[in-house]
Amino acid sequence: MKEIQLGALMKEIQLGAVEARFADIIWQNEPLTSGELVKLCAQELIWKKSTTYTILKKLCERGLFQNQDGIVSSLITKQEFYVLQGEKFVNEGFDGSLPAFLAAFTTRKKLSDAEIDELQQLINKNRR
Repeated sequence: MKEIQLGALMKEIQLGAVEARFADIIWQNEPLTSGELVKLCAQELIWKKSTTYTILKKLCERGLFQNQDGIVSSLITKQEFYVLQGEKFVNEGFDGSLPAFLAAFTTRKKLSDAEIDELQQLINKNRR
């Protein structure tokens, strides 16, 4: 069920640079009180309290975070978010083909032997 929720979430979530910094603050410090989040955002982003609450509300509505009884936490981990972003990129840019993505990627960057070994291990692990 979580997979379905995450798939639906990706249609809603795109983070700009500032939103990504804000999300990182939450991911690095969660769970935290909304007051703690306001203080961290004032220090790191030079935001006013109202800006913090506006962006928090926006990202809560999108299903990325929750603010329950003044405690802020994530509904999706940072890793899950970026995995989904990667899947979306491959789906949109390479018609869902991971081999096509890797072929394009390796035309500009030579893979090291260690990277090739790591990819081969992933392939072997996921072979059905």
